[in-house]
Amino acid sequence: MSTSTTTTDPHELPSHTADQHDLIRVQGARENNLKDLSVDIPKRRLTVFTGVSGSGKSSLVFATIAAESQRMINETYSAFVQGFMPSLARPDVDRLEGLTTAIIVDQERMGANPRSTVGTATDANAMLRILFSRLGSPYVGPPTAFSFNVPTRKASGVMSTDKGGRVEKSVVRDAVYLGGMCARCEGMGSVSDFDLTALFDETKSLGEGALTIPGYSMDGWYGRIFSGAGFDIDKPLASFTKKELDDLLYKEPTKVKVEGINLTFEGVIPKIQKSMLSKDVEAMQPHIRAFVERAITFQPCPECQGTRLSPEARSSTIQGKNIADLCIMQIDELAAWVRALQEPSVTPLLKGLQHLLDSFAEIGLGYLSLDRPAGTLSGGEAQRTKMIRHLGSSLTDITYVFDEPTIGLHPHDIQRMNGLLVQLRDKGNTVLVVEHKPETIAIADHVIDLGPGAGTQGGSVCFEGSVDGLRTSDTITGRHLDDRAAVKATVRQPSGSLEVRGAATHNLQNVDVDVPLGVLCVVTGVAGSGKSSLIHGSVAGREGVVVIDQGAIKGSRRSNPATYTGLLEPIRKAFAKANGVKPALFSSNSEGACPTCNGAGIIFTELGVMATVESTCEDCEGRRFQASVLEYTLGGRNIAEVLAMSMTEAETFFGAGDARTPAAHRILDRLVDVGLGYLTLGQPLTTLSGGERQRVKLATQMAEKGDVYVLDEPTTGLHLADVQNLLGLLDRLVDSGKSVLVIEHHQAVMAHADWLIDLGPGAGNDGGRVVFEGTPAELVAGKTTLTGEHLAAYVGG
Repeated sequence: MSTSTTTTDPHELPSHTADQHDLIRVQGARENNLKDLSVDIPKRRLTVFTGVSGSGKSSLVFATIAAESQRMINETYSAFVQGFMPSLARPDVDRLEGLTTAIIVDQERMGANPRSTVGTATDANAMLRILFSRLGSPYVGPPTAFSFNVPTRKASGVMSTDKGGRVEKSVVRDAVYLGGMCARCEGMGSVSDFDLTALFDETKSLGEGALTIPGYSMDGWYGRIFSGAGFDIDKPLASFTKKELDDLLYKEPTKVKVEGINLTFEGVIPKIQKSMLSKDVEAMQPHIRAFVERAITFQPCPECQGTRLSPEARSSTIQGKNIADLCIMQIDELAAWVRALQEPSVTPLLKGLQHLLDSFAEIGLGYLSLDRPAGTLSGGEAQRTKMIRHLGSSLTDITYVFDEPTIGLHPHDIQRMNGLLVQLRDKGNTVLVVEHKPETIAIADHVIDLGPGAGTQGGSVCFEGSVDGLRTSDTITGRHLDDRAAVKATVRQPSGSLEVRGAATHNLQNVDVDVPLGVLCVVTGVAGSGKSSLIHGSVAGREGVVVIDQGAIKGSRRSNPATYTGLLEPIRKAFAKANGVKPALFSSNSEGACPTCNGAGIIFTELGVMATVESTCEDCEGRRFQASVLEYTLGGRNIAEVLAMSMTEAETFFGAGDARTPAAHRILDRLVDVGLGYLTLGQPLTTLSGGERQRVKLATQMAEKGDVYVLDEPTTGLHLADVQNLLGLLDRLVDSGKSVLVIEHHQAVMAHADWLIDLGPGAGNDGGRVVFEGTPAELVAGKTTLTGEHLAAYVGG
C-alpha cells in the first residue's frame, strides 16, 4: 500500500521542516513607547527600520530583539559564569520566535580611556608586538616589551616557586621584566604642566579658600587633613616658606592623625594627577573639564616624543622601522609596508595583520593611524571600526544590528557602506538597520516604518513592505523619501569674518581660510578630510564661540530633560514660593523623595545571577514623591503632574496664568523650538534616542552667551521630515544676529547654506586642504569636487 515518489530535480523536493523558520516574529512588544506591537521580520534579508526620531525604532530593534537574543545566549552559561556578566531583564514582549545570535554594532564612542588607541582596540597592536618580538633587531624581549601599557619592573631578593607540594627558593639579583612603557609619561604620550596661578590664590590663606580646585572645600575633611599635616590654614600662601609650598604641592603620601583617625595627606599636584588626569578629558564632568583645560597644559613627552614607548622598544627595528614608526603611519600605507614583508617564519601572522589592515581601507578608514586615541574617533568612525572584526568572519545566520551606520559619512562614502551591508547579508546573515538616509533605505529588501509620530504618538507599525511600497504609502517617511532641497536663489551677505591662518592640526596642511560671520556657513568634505580638525582646532577655543558636539549626555536613570537643562530649578522655586515651603521638597533626589524607593519610583530587587526585577513603588505609585509633597500645587497641578506634562503642554502652562514662570518658559520655548515638544519633562535621559539627546544639548547651549554657534552634524538621528525644522531653527539663529557654523554631510543642509567651505580632496594625508570656498550654487555649477558632484546630483543640477 506504500506509495513512493521518485524525484531527480532537487528543486522539487518537499521543503524540510527546519527550513520553515525564516522569520523573526515579534508579538506584543511594549518596551518604552511601543504599543503592543507585532511584526514579522524576514531572515537572511536586509531590513531597514524607519520613522521619526523617538518613534520606537531603537526600542524594537535594540531594546527588544537584540536584548532578548543576548539575554538568552547569556542563559546558556553556567550560573557561576553568569555571576560575572551583566544581568539582563527580559524585554516587555509577549512572544519572540526565530531569534538568532545578535551582534550589535552601535554608535557608542569607543572607550574614553586615554590608554586606548585604534591599534589596541582592534588587535592590530597585539599582532605588531608579536611581529617585533620575532623579527625585531636587536632582540629586545617578548611582546610585552613593546607594549606602552606595561612598565619595566626590576626585582632582587628571594623568589619562591611551588612545585609538586614543595617550595623551591632561589635568589635573584636585578631580574628585569621588560615592558614597553615610557617611564617619564607612563605610556600616556604627553606630560602635564601645571599653571600654579590657576591652582591657588596666593593672597588668601587655606582657610579663606586659597585653593581654586574643584572639590577642595576647607569646611570638610580637607581642612582637617591640611591642619593635621602641619599647615597653618590662617596664613596667606604668599607667606609660606619654599619648603611649605613645596610640601603643599608635591609631598608624597604621608600618614597623619586627625581627631584620632588615621588619614593620608598627599601633595595637591600628585592628587590631581591621580584623580583627574587619569581620565580622558572628554569623560570628565563639565566643571572639572573646565578646570583641567584652564590649569593644565599637555605637551608631547620630551623623552619618547609622544610615542608612549621606552627607548628599548624603539631601538628594535624591522627593515629600518621601529614599532612607533609603523603606528604613526596611515593605515593604508602600513598595509602596503606589511604586504611587502616576505618572512615565511611568520606567514600566518602577516596574513592576519594584512587582512585586518585591508579591512580598514575597505571600510573607508585607511586614513586613520594605529596611534590615534580611540576616544577621538567620531561616532561613525567608532561604528565602522567595530564593523571590521565582522567583515572577514566565517559565521553565518547571525543577526547584525546597526544603528544609523551612515552617520558621519559623506555621500561618497555612503555607497561604500551600503556595499558592506549587502556583503554581510549575502553571506546568509540577517541585517537590521535603523536609518534615516534615503540612500541606505533604497537598498533594503524589506522596510518597517514606525510612527506615526514620536514619543507617545509613536510605537506602532505604519508600513511594512518594499521600498517602492513605502514611496506610495501615506506615511511621513513615504511622503518625504524623495524630498530634495533646492539651492537658495539668494544668499545672505557676511557681516565680517573669522580669520584662520596656518592651521596644521592633525592632517591640515597650513590652511588659511576666512570663515564668514552673520551667515549660515557649512563645512563639508569626505570623512577624514580635516573638517573637525579645522573647526575644533582653530575656531572652537575662541571667545564667544559655543560648540554643540556629538558627545554623549552624561546622566543616570534619575536624570531627565528638566534636570539636565536646568528647567527644574525655576519650577521648584515657583512651587516653593506659591506654598511657602522649601524648594528641596520638590526634588525627588532630595527631601521630597518617597522614602520607600528613594525617589526612583521603582523598587529594584537583586536576584543574584538572575535578572534584576523592577517593580513600581507601591507607596508613591511610581510618582517618586512623598504623599505630603503632592498636596502642594501650582496652578492646580502638583509636582508629579507637572513632570508628566509634555514640553508643549508645559510651555503653555508656565507661559500664563497662576503658574506663569518666565525662567521656565524660556527653557521650554527652546526645547519646543528644537522639535522636542512631545517629550515629557520627567522622561529619563537613558530612554532618549541619539537624535533626541543631541537636540536636548542644542536647546541647553542655545542659552549660552555666544555670537558664533558651531554645530557638529546636527542632522544626526533626524528624520527627513525633521531636517526642514532644523533648517528653520538655523535660519532663526542667523536672523537673530548669530553666526552659525555647521560641520555637515547632509545635502539638504549644504544646499541651504549661504557659504560652503569644502575640504579634501581625499582623507588623511590626501586631505587637509580647502578645495572650494563659495556659495552652494557656485559649487553645483562647477562640480569640481566630490562634494560638488554629489550635491549637483542631489539638487538635479
